[in-house]
Amino acid sequence: MDHGRIRARVAELGLTLHGPHPPHDPLDAVVVHDGIARTSGQLPRIDGVLTCLGRLGDTVSVEEGRQAAQVCALNALAVLEVALGSLDRISRVLTVTGFVSSTPDFHEQPAVVDGASKVLADVFGEAGRHTRSAVGVSALPRNGAVEIEVTVALSE
Repeated sequence: MDHGRIRARVAELGLTLHGPHPPHDPLDAVVVHDGIARTSGQLPRIDGVLTCLGRLGDTVSVEEGRQAAQVCALNALAVLEVALGSLDRISRVLTVTGFVSSTPDFHEQPAVVDGASKVLADVFGEAGRHTRSAVGVSALPRNGAVEIEVTVALSE
């Protein structure tokens, strides 16, 4: 696998791609179609273990959630790298959808999902700027606090 300039940038930033953590069958980790690649939702897993459980506004702080969102985004890069052969094939991050397990009175979902947005902007520079949704939900799979999906455009 060609690790290329984007993987070098990840290392330069002191970041680690802990995945890939593929979803269960019959789901795909990444779907590539017509120059677009989209990941399945990525949970905050490191070495297969969920690192941030619970809900924001209850047992999880905004900073813990932000760090979990960063791990989710890095896990998205890990599955993209496997699917694409190299992260250098990504020409632009298009959108990030962030789901934040939250209590009804928690309203800082954007601050949590900023963890994912910032790491993608740091890794890809201007091409890492993207549209985004930060959605509060009552629960996520396996009691994860955050789940992130990433959609990217591919170079020819």
